[in-house]
Amino acid sequence: MASCDGTGDQCKQWGDYSTSVDLLQSQENEMVGYEYRGDRVLGIVVSIFFGIILIVGLVGNALVVLVVLCNRQMRSTTNILIMNLAVADLLFIVVCVPSRLCYYALSYWPFGDAWCRIVEYLVIVCASASIYTLVLMSLDRFLGVVYPLRSMSIRRPANAFRCILLTWTIILVACVPVLFSHGMVVVDNLHSFCNYFTPYAGYNIAAFGVSLCMMDFVVPLALIFALYALMLKRLWLAVPPGGRVTAGCTRAKRRVTKMVFVVALVFAVCWCPVHVLLFLKSVGLYGKRMDTPHVVMQIASQAIAYTNSCVNPFLYAFLSDSFRKGFCNVFSCFRKTSSDIAHAYNARRATSRVLNAVNGKELVNEEIVLEMD
Repeated sequence: MASCDGTGDQCKQWGDYSTSVDLLQSQENEMVGYEYRGDRVLGIVVSIFFGIILIVGLVGNALVVLVVLCNRQMRSTTNILIMNLAVADLLFIVVCVPSRLCYYALSYWPFGDAWCRIVEYLVIVCASASIYTLVLMSLDRFLGVVYPLRSMSIRRPANAFRCILLTWTIILVACVPVLFSHGMVVVDNLHSFCNYFTPYAGYNIAAFGVSLCMMDFVVPLALIFALYALMLKRLWLAVPPGGRVTAGCTRAKRRVTKMVFVVALVFAVCWCPVHVLLFLKSVGLYGKRMDTPHVVMQIASQAIAYTNSCVNPFLYAFLSDSFRKGFCNVFSCFRKTSSDIAHAYNARRATSRVLNAVNGKELVNEEIVLEMD
């Protein structure tokens, strides 16, 4: 845990080293710690918005995981990767959103230095897992479209789980430096916030920010769109190797491929503002002065990025017949279970009323017999 005990200008200058555009979450800490400290209206509005993201994201992504796990026919390589994306979104929502919600509501970081480091680490891990899961999904569609026969031995659920495990392992190890580059900062012994320690930890802020943008956004998106560019000719203009295919098979491939592409495109749109701001701040072109327009822009970019974690289930329901049917089956089972519980409860109450009525009649008969005696 670090502290800044100098003048307000010195602390402000120290805070300008921050690079928290969402993933690093530091310059936003500065704006809450300075310009917007105590602004309850801003805190309440943002907290409500994040609360909606939390609830919708938890329910939606949990449904995705439940549909894939409970339906054996849904366990294709693409759907297993979709389930992994939902798990990454769930972890992101559970770890990051509540912390951000409390931070905006309280206007300071209340969770201590250790949790600050863990949150920052897991935020970057989850974001990295999401984008590289999209790379795997695009590669899976590329193999299925361009090499449908030769890839059958590769595109198996067991191999999908191996790729997922390898991806998470690499990301967890590669993001370890984040644990040592973040921590809780106390300003004037009064206000605490979770910040980036570049000036004191020996990290190069420009190198860190630019490399993060490249490896967690630019490079994976370039791979995704390159794979889709290679797919377009084969999918729409040519017959895949191995002979003629039915129109229904081609339409099915197009639907799945379109769904994966839309999910990747939405991810790019949602996370682009955050990474643009991060890059500009890393090279010193943005964030030197956090006035109202900069604050609004930064909060908006973070909110858009967080929204991505709860929109994917709606995309699946809109673009995929199998997921739409799976969601309907889950809700049908829930309604059936609720109906069965209510029916059983009503049956028990009816039985209880009958027994009470019978016992009451017997009691009256006994009283009459006693009076006659």
